[in-house]
Amino acid sequence: MNGPESEETPLRRAVCPGSFDPVTNGHLDIIARASRLYDVVHVAVMINQSKQGLFTVEERIDLLRRVTAEYGNVKVESFHGLLVDFCKQRDIPAIVKGLRAVSDFDYELQMAQMNNGLSGVETLFVPTNPTYSFLSSSLVKEVAAWGGDVSHLVPPLVLEALTQRLGER
Repeated sequence: MNGPESEETPLRRAVCPGSFDPVTNGHLDIIARASRLYDVVHVAVMINQSKQGLFTVEERIDLLRRVTAEYGNVKVESFHGLLVDFCKQRDIPAIVKGLRAVSDFDYELQMAQMNNGLSGVETLFVPTNPTYSFLSSSLVKEVAAWGGDVSHLVPPLVLEALTQRLGER
């Protein structure tokens, strides 16, 4: 049958961008929530050549793919350059960002307005689960480097990789 009734409904797509070095339970909370709202969620791992991460981009992608596999509708990719170009290339109309505090909002609002002005891509802000409101990858790395227990802050797979990497240093 041809006509409007036979056309497939377009997939609702969104992107959750970040460096994810390493991915935390806070990141996973936002990704999981986005995966319930959208048909396809692209997790975009930012490549920043001027920054040396604890994990390579490839390692971060691998960890993210493994810890998001249960969602079924999450695609993990890397990008460099402007996020809006990544979105345009994949026909993604929405960026989903988690907000931990008012200080996050100040910066993210400017980015959202710039992204919308450049390309029309919308940004949706999701308040972070209060359990993770203090959590950042930088904080996890610092605490773990000093031997602190971060097992409740990252998935077990990430904890294992983090412990191994820090043990190599």
